[in-house]
Amino acid sequence: MENMVNIKVVIDEKYVDPMVEIYTKSETEQVGKIIYAIENVSMMSYPPVAAYENGALKLISQRDIYCIRTEGRDVVLDTRDNSYFVKGTLTKFEEELDNERFFRISQSEIINLYKVDTFDFNLAGTVGVLFDNGRKSYVARRCIRALREKLKRTSENSN
Repeated sequence: MENMVNIKVVIDEKYVDPMVEIYTKSETEQVGKIIYAIENVSMMSYPPVAAYENGALKLISQRDIYCIRTEGRDVVLDTRDNSYFVKGTLTKFEEELDNERFFRISQSEIINLYKVDTFDFNLAGTVGVLFDNGRKSYVARRCIRALREKLKRTSENSN
């Protein structure tokens, strides 16, 4: 029974994304295969996005993306600390990204809802978006109703 794997699942609301920890006596081929299998399953559901920095290609996990936005004629992907150029249109990304995680807040920006610290619904009718890295953005007026509905559905699903 040396090839058996003990699996324990803990349901806890504090985890937005699943977290996997592997406890083992030593790094073995079996451990490597388990890691490979988990990474492949995750990548199939939420494939990384090809991004470019100084001409070099880098694959960015969807969970690391804060927003994808247009900057002039370029499309830019922002992570916590870096910005990258990506090929494609916002419409293409809107279709390909995890629609539970991402929401289009304007004609020029798609945000990762899991990276938002607060939404500022002020009396003037504008909605500010403050990300957990300090960056700020704004929701277009025409997107506010859809955002409210999305946030309501998200909160109902988490209860």
